[in-house]
Amino acid sequence: MPARDRPLPNPAELHAHDPAWAERADAQLAIVRRAVEGLDGASEARFDHIGSTSVPGLAAKPFVDLQVRILPLPSEEDLAARLGAIGYVRAQGSRPDSPGVHRDIPRGDETVPDEVWTKRLFVIEDGSVILHIRRSDSPWGRYAVWFRDWLRAHPDARDRYESVKRRLSAENRGKADYDDYTRAKTAFFDEVQDAFSSWARARDTTRRASPPSGAPVA
Repeated sequence: MPARDRPLPNPAELHAHDPAWAERADAQLAIVRRAVEGLDGASEARFDHIGSTSVPGLAAKPFVDLQVRILPLPSEEDLAARLGAIGYVRAQGSRPDSPGVHRDIPRGDETVPDEVWTKRLFVIEDGSVILHIRRSDSPWGRYAVWFRDWLRAHPDARDRYESVKRRLSAENRGKADYDDYTRAKTAFFDEVQDAFSSWARARDTTRRASPPSGAPVA
């Protein structure tokens, strides 16, 4: 199978949180940062560890999700040339409508141009790291960081999310891909989006009023 046609990793059992995930994320983000140096917007880009592996205490599939927010969004060809040199290949969904591969599902009540939902998705060749590249003005890019931070700050919500994930993991065990699992998790995200968005906006307002030294606002 050509590298560019490699599908995303198949479903897996949830693993207890592993502190090594954060170490892996930090190391890979440093490598990715160097790889994209020189691209338009790279000097202002944001690099984050997102997803369940970024939340201490939360069980997760052992795939580390990383995010780059950059504007303008580089072409797939430019990214493939740079990221291919460090072991990443373009991800292809298991189905024609696999969520979050070439485009995020629009959500929220923000009025934004349609193109902000466009994204690039790459995976390390063994599937252990998934790299989401979004525009700096992507609402999804912001939501991913807000959701992560909210779960870190609210252990009860984190534990409730884990219960949902465990139930869905059991329900979707044995399927050929994890598209149904991903879509089913959206119901929890829908339920808590107002809560985590309000919390994050209030936090960011406080940060802007008296920002700690060296701490950028997400």
